[in-house]
Amino acid sequence: MTVRSLPVLLILLSASHLAQTPAAAPQLQSHSSDIGFTYSLPADWEVAEAAPSTKAAQQQAANNAPTEDAKKGMACAQMVLTAHHGAPPSVVAVVALPFDCFGQQMTEKDLPTVATGTSEGISKNFDISGPTYGSYYLGSHSVWIERATGSVIGHAEIKRTVETVCSILKKGAVCWLMLAADDLALQIFEHSSVTLDGEAPTALVPATAFDKKPASGF
Repeated sequence: MTVRSLPVLLILLSASHLAQTPAAAPQLQSHSSDIGFTYSLPADWEVAEAAPSTKAAQQQAANNAPTEDAKKGMACAQMVLTAHHGAPPSVVAVVALPFDCFGQQMTEKDLPTVATGTSEGISKNFDISGPTYGSYYLGSHSVWIERATGSVIGHAEIKRTVETVCSILKKGAVCWLMLAADDLALQIFEHSSVTLDGEAPTALVPATAFDKKPASGF
């Protein structure tokens, strides 16, 4: 099984928003996904629609995937949310892989694969330095997190704090990506409320997120 294509869609869309500010879109307070989570952002973060060029890039990535599983994963990956704020912009992107589309159920033991694939996907578009890893639980869900400094390849002047959070839900895998232009945007991303599989709402990233290192393999 492979889910390494999961972050490709996320990177294709989110990276493009660093070079341009999308047209204003309906403001977001709370967004729910059919795979079983709700994520909230302040109302002044603007939601962006996926551009046709991004959808075409996703299809091309799926066509060029090395295995049938990778092609299926790329085709099934859903950009649930992309929102931006500020100038220069900070960007939040959320991508999901529904199991009913992918045709295979994942469990907590698959989280390292999702997380590793996310890191590898980001490094194809960003020069990453100083990564720090952590793991924690939100209710019954194991969560993996990475924080690093990144600059867009070919645009070294565009620097961001890159934070990635991944978890496995009952109906799908999900990853959140923050490209933060400043500390305030990073705090908003971390403190925003998330509900996983109907459990009690909580902040996406607790203050103790980096106290525990992930299991071997990272």
